Amino acid sequence: MFSKVLIANRGEIAVRIIRACREMGLRTVAVCSIADKAALHAQIADECVCIGPAPSKDSYLNMHAILAACEQTGADAIHPGFGFLSENARFARLCSACGVKFIGPRPESIELLGDKAQAKATMRNAGVPVIPGSDGVVADEKKAAEIAASIGYPVMVKATAGGGGRGIRIARTPEELETAFTAARQEAIACFGDGSIYLEKFLQNPRHIEIQVLADERGNVIHLGERDCSVQRRNQKMIEEAPSPAPVMNPELRGRMGEAAKAAVRAAGYQNAGTIEFLVDGDGRFYFMEMNTRIQVEHPITELVTDVDIVKNQLSIAQGEPLKLCQDDIVLRGHAIECRINAENPALNFRPSPGVIRALYMPGGPGVRIDSAVYAGYTISPYYDSMIAKLIVFAPTRREAIMKMRWALAEFLVEGVDTNIDFQLSLLHNPDFEAGSYDIGFLDRLMKQE
Repeated sequence: MFSKVLIANRGEIAVRIIRACREMGLRTVAVCSIADKAALHAQIADECVCIGPAPSKDSYLNMHAILAACEQTGADAIHPGFGFLSENARFARLCSACGVKFIGPRPESIELLGDKAQAKATMRNAGVPVIPGSDGVVADEKKAAEIAASIGYPVMVKATAGGGGRGIRIARTPEELETAFTAARQEAIACFGDGSIYLEKFLQNPRHIEIQVLADERGNVIHLGERDCSVQRRNQKMIEEAPSPAPVMNPELRGRMGEAAKAAVRAAGYQNAGTIEFLVDGDGRFYFMEMNTRIQVEHPITELVTDVDIVKNQLSIAQGEPLKLCQDDIVLRGHAIECRINAENPALNFRPSPGVIRALYMPGGPGVRIDSAVYAGYTISPYYDSMIAKLIVFAPTRREAIMKMRWALAEFLVEGVDTNIDFQLSLLHNPDFEAGSYDIGFLDRLMKQE
């Protein structure tokens, strides 16, 4: 059992976790860089410790500084949020060695599922459908060419330690493979310190659908339905919705994907909250892509359609409590959509737009939720993610949710930095999006037309 939680993160997810802790009677400790001393999470936590200079490597990725903050404040648990150290097995082990509870999966599960090649082999052995590809790490370009020839082009060249769209290239011909292999490896080394590469068959225009799971420390596992994350730019998600719209999703497919997700969790010995990501082709066949061993940016839409607080469940599971819900308790109701509002300029290839928010008005009303850490006078730093807010709406039907998101975006006013609000609004008016007729290539194709 623990009583004081240190949140090893920043921005809206740190604020979200602090609020969940308050509702459960847990005291909180925020950590911040020098650049974040005036940040909202640093102001609303019970305590705050400055852990270093602005660059992430000197602050939010500084394991020893974070654990020193635990010792200084008496925090006996750490919630890593997402990004930064959330999927770092070494950090989870250091927490345990220091007598601090890591609110997340066991380090062994993080290692297994963080290595995409090992994760794929584990899923295959558990009977979870996987995309055809290499059985493990591909040693060199010559071996890659042999595998690509056997599974057929196009292929995806992917870093085993990848994430966030990094370390991924597509080769449509043998001539492109060598360049894609080298580029993916170099990016993986630069971003993750690991240049290991594996290959997968590239599926043409699939849907990106993920299943949210919860697993306690006693072996109980449930899934909370799916989220459709197919509206993305360069493998970066932009709009998510739950449940996935017809005609792709139906109760029978949802049931099969949910059971496959639970099988994946059990095969990995996984505990706490996690997300199984699948690709679904036009014929309704689904394939395991990866598992995220942390809370997801888009978790609010699942909370709204299931009435399950995922962060509070994370805290309860980490306390050793059993899940209070069984699978039959999970009933999807209504429809939720999330738009990621970023400080960026879509007309300039989504160039980040750091600066001071001079004026701010965020929408409200029934069925509108804002997860944010910004305020008028807040500075969007060039050192971190440019997210301003997650705008989430909930309504009885998808059509009503789209209408609600349109007026919510129209009311959202930010002065001082460029934003993607108007771009998001244009997507909500796109006929293909309205019809639910989109896939992971939808946004890239749309931008090429423009």
